[in-house]
Amino acid sequence: MAELLCPHCLQPLPGGYGGDCPHCGRSLQNQNPEGALPLGTQLAGRYTVGAYLSADGDGLAYRGVLNEEKRFVLIKEYFPVTLCNGRSADGALMPKEGKEVLFKTSRMDFKDLYDDLRGLTPATGLSTILDVMEENNTVYAIEESEKGMTLTHYLSLRSRTLTPAEARTLLQPIMEGVAQLHKAGLIHRGICPDNILLPIDGTARLTGYGTLALRTGQSELKSQLYPGYAAPEQYSAAEFSGRYTDVYALAAVCYRLVTGQTPVAAPQRKVRDSLESAHSLEAGVPTWFSQVLACALRLDPARRMQTVPELMSALTDPNVANAMFERGDNQISTRKIMAVSLVVIAVLAILLLWSLLEAGGGETPDTEPSSTTASESASQAVSDTVETIPDLVGKRYTSEIKGNDLYAGYRIVMTEQNSSDIAAGIVISQDPVAGTLKTEEDQIMQIVVSKGPNLVEMPDILGFTQSNASKQLDERGIQYKMQIIENDGTMAAGCVAKTDVLAGTKFDAGKTIVSVFIAGERDDTLVASTAASDSDSADSTSSEDTDAAESADS
Repeated sequence: MAELLCPHCLQPLPGGYGGDCPHCGRSLQNQNPEGALPLGTQLAGRYTVGAYLSADGDGLAYRGVLNEEKRFVLIKEYFPVTLCNGRSADGALMPKEGKEVLFKTSRMDFKDLYDDLRGLTPATGLSTILDVMEENNTVYAIEESEKGMTLTHYLSLRSRTLTPAEARTLLQPIMEGVAQLHKAGLIHRGICPDNILLPIDGTARLTGYGTLALRTGQSELKSQLYPGYAAPEQYSAAEFSGRYTDVYALAAVCYRLVTGQTPVAAPQRKVRDSLESAHSLEAGVPTWFSQVLACALRLDPARRMQTVPELMSALTDPNVANAMFERGDNQISTRKIMAVSLVVIAVLAILLLWSLLEAGGGETPDTEPSSTTASESASQAVSDTVETIPDLVGKRYTSEIKGNDLYAGYRIVMTEQNSSDIAAGIVISQDPVAGTLKTEEDQIMQIVVSKGPNLVEMPDILGFTQSNASKQLDERGIQYKMQIIENDGTMAAGCVAKTDVLAGTKFDAGKTIVSVFIAGERDDTLVASTAASDSDSADSTSSEDTDAAESADS
């Protein structure tokens, strides 16, 4: 059985739970509410359940301990109150009568979500999911626990609003993280200051993950929506949410940062939209920045800014923002859709006419020129009226794309990311893909440009505890693996004894996995063996010295 640890100070408890911790003096009596797991519960022999923290429609959250590494974690237990009848004597959840199928389906959604997140994290701006496991007829998700404060708490301590530049910098890692979620096909749906953590050392991280049912009104679970930050489509199970749902929430958080006010809740705005522009509330917010937020906060998802990279670029570069609003809208207009439809109909009509002429003329020589002419006309009509998206992948952004008249009919939104395989400045990917039909006059093209390899410097972590070493490496985006090595008594237990990359060395974080060796518990057998070896060596030396002395006397 695993050694029991105090959930407050992480020290071993040889006497088990009950009374007070002999190390920190805090109570070890169970004070978790009825129905929650008791303090000190062991999960899979790997985790210790600590104090109850909170509950939502998905389940319960506890402070916890990762026993082997002796570090704090966050434990979330799937426990949907609308579908559960409580817990049996052995701790297993009991679904309500008639809700068994729905309970299993929702439990599967919960597990699938956290399995996907575990595969995606760690990633910039996202809180890491460390483990997902099934026990007690339910699912547990283990999330990293960061020391710091929520964005809500941070804002309550400030005496002034953030400038647009400060807001953009603070939200940059969050936006990058949400963009990664979207690439993986996931939507957060709960972005708000309460779910943004500001660690003591490191960049902002997004937490508060939840299933679709949790973040949708009128669903089978008790929903959890954040007024002012939840998009209007989230208030009805009949409406679809998408990437634009998170765009709305990110813009709402940014609005709060630069104005000091939470946006008017979506249901209230649908009755009477009284949301003031950011510029009217805070004169220091530039008009273009305010317009970008307004576009991302539109009630109609179809007219709202659609993607996070587009929002990131527009909030950073006034030229991108102004280009967006020169047209008065950033979406395809009805007139443009009709125009494209008419072109397609015209092309089809020409092709049909050509087919009829060919069928009626048979092999008569006089009809052949007509058929050829009709075919050429149809091909010419298609090439003149239908334009496809160009291929930018592999091109150099600064010299081949930026400012190039060939792409004057496109609004190119550029973001950057590190790549170990593609040289800096080269386009890695694009959306829409090459060959897709161009559907608007000033088509938006999102491109990802390589920043080259992510060169990082190896920090000096020798002697650091395992958790502190992990933080140092995580902050720098360094991939690593840790392994325990035997401790002959010369090393501090649980601390870094050595690494296979020397401190100060620069390397490509995308290709290198650093091996970190952690000293295990002191092995008294090894210590005794080493001492005996040293003693034998000393005796041998003493004997040699005596023999030499006797030889000299003689």
